[in-house]
Amino acid sequence: MPELPEVEITARLIGAATAGKRIESALAPGVNALRTYDPPLPAIEGRQITGVTRRGKLFEVGLEDELTLLIHLMSAGRLQLFDTRASLRDRTSRFLLRLDDGRELRLREFGTKQAAWVKLLRAEDLEAEDTLAKLGPEAFPDPPPFAELLDAPRPLHGLLRDQRVLAGIGRSWVDEILHGAMLSPFKRGSELSDHEAGVLHEATIAALAGRSPTTRMSSRCRSRTSCRCRSLSIAVTASRVRAVATRSRRCSTRTT
Repeated sequence: MPELPEVEITARLIGAATAGKRIESALAPGVNALRTYDPPLPAIEGRQITGVTRRGKLFEVGLEDELTLLIHLMSAGRLQLFDTRASLRDRTSRFLLRLDDGRELRLREFGTKQAAWVKLLRAEDLEAEDTLAKLGPEAFPDPPPFAELLDAPRPLHGLLRDQRVLAGIGRSWVDEILHGAMLSPFKRGSELSDHEAGVLHEATIAALAGRSPTTRMSSRCRSRTSCRCRSLSIAVTASRVRAVATRSRRCSTRTT
């Protein structure tokens, strides 16, 4: 499933490429892709695209006269901009937004689930939409402090992926975040110390920004025997395992 970094990058690129363009027509070949009927889909014809933004894992395509297309990719959807228009026989096409310059913004979905969807909403109805109303604060770029936010008796791996707690993180990036913070995925949120919550907060921002965290739990470890992170398999890379195995073989050879 596309997560926050992928959706953020796509929104920026498509937003820059379509800003100011007018919509010639809109089609929904996927019969269950369009989840709203008021306003009707033809109402966006001739309107200008004002921008493309992200909320959690969803796209918000802003239009003239305070209309917004809310798009959820679900697990197998892709939002792509094409120079040519799709055939209506293309089974992957779920929603087509045809621009006046001949290009086409296309929601495609692969697989058989057919779960991706689009909603056309007025500005005053946007925040009340069911999915958006349930989202927690954004995980990037400035999430709230984690000490209180994650104070729940649930494992961090599931807690960070709960969109009601923190919006945008899924299975792929939660592993990167916990690896960066060197915290066990099984540790409960209510068991985090203030220091651990701070390290996890910094690791979340760093992972989603594509950089290494400046602080890790391993910086508190004083020796291999007393290392609090020694048992965390998530923090052990394959190269380290190979290096340890090589050193062990050398030591055993010298001893014999």
